[in-house]
Amino acid sequence: MKKKILLISVCMLLLCGCGKIPKLENGEEAVVSFKDGKMISVDDFYQKIKNSYGLNTLISMIDKYIYENEFEGKKSEAEEYADAYIDQFISMFGSEENVLNYLQSNGIASIDAYKEVLYVNYLQNEAVMKYVEGELTDEEIQKYYDEEVYPNMTISHIIITPDVTSDMEEEDIDKAQEEAKKKLEDLIKELDTAKKNGEDVAAKFASLAKEYSEDDSTKDKGGDLGDINIGSLGDSYDELIKEAAKLKDGEYSSKVITTQAGYHIILKTKTGEKQSLDAAKDSIKEDLANGKLTNEDGTSNTTLIAQAVKHYREEYKVEINDDELKSQYGIYMNNFLNQNYQN
Repeated sequence: MKKKILLISVCMLLLCGCGKIPKLENGEEAVVSFKDGKMISVDDFYQKIKNSYGLNTLISMIDKYIYENEFEGKKSEAEEYADAYIDQFISMFGSEENVLNYLQSNGIASIDAYKEVLYVNYLQNEAVMKYVEGELTDEEIQKYYDEEVYPNMTISHIIITPDVTSDMEEEDIDKAQEEAKKKLEDLIKELDTAKKNGEDVAAKFASLAKEYSEDDSTKDKGGDLGDINIGSLGDSYDELIKEAAKLKDGEYSSKVITTQAGYHIILKTKTGEKQSLDAAKDSIKEDLANGKLTNEDGTSNTTLIAQAVKHYREEYKVEINDDELKSQYGIYMNNFLNQNYQN
């Protein structure tokens, strides 16, 4: 068993292939031969590397085996991801030689070795997502559906962006922002007057959009954004969807809406049917899982990731037969779990 693990490790670490290996007189396999006939055996080599980077290699092999078994259908995606990442890396550094020099300066032997890391990491991400999604409750899914899933809505908007530059003083930036908001507040007052006088509010909104909106792609259409939902126009416009959900058809926003794109007022003209819970469930679980895996500061939830990794290794009943590596692995897992649970 020990020899089999080593041979795989040697192939992975040195990327030399598992070809013909010379034999010592006592039958041990040799990895190095000298002119005086002496050799370094596989067993000697194994004893040395297992106390240096052997554990990291073994853990990588364990995880690769588990995730490839769990996500057989994702292996091609993982390979494509790793290839694309390496291609971008080469493009950024200018040549494979430059990439190799960079990797080797960071303790990675070859481009293929780094590609395998990317490949396993991709599969591990799939594993972590599956684990977190499996821990979700029906109550969590229902709550998200009730509060965060919206029907498609037809919305028009008027956007005004503050006239600011990167070299402006904070006081001047605040002034420009207030001026932009004031313009839209004045437009809301015009809509209020039109509504009070019995005018066609939609026509009035379209007229104001054509005159004042700074969205060149929609202003000539009266600010019409079309039939949209969360994500339709990128994250920066999702706040518009949430505010539109509070309005009845034909209503406009009574306050200025702030997004990453600028300041807006909106008119909701039509509400479609909301997607069923069954149809939305996969997307909901993905959103909830991503939310749980991301801390408020944008960093990864390492505690949850550690729980997922531990879950798969326990499910596969990983048992290390080498006593020294088993001891190293036990210390590693205790440190890994304690460190992440404390974070």
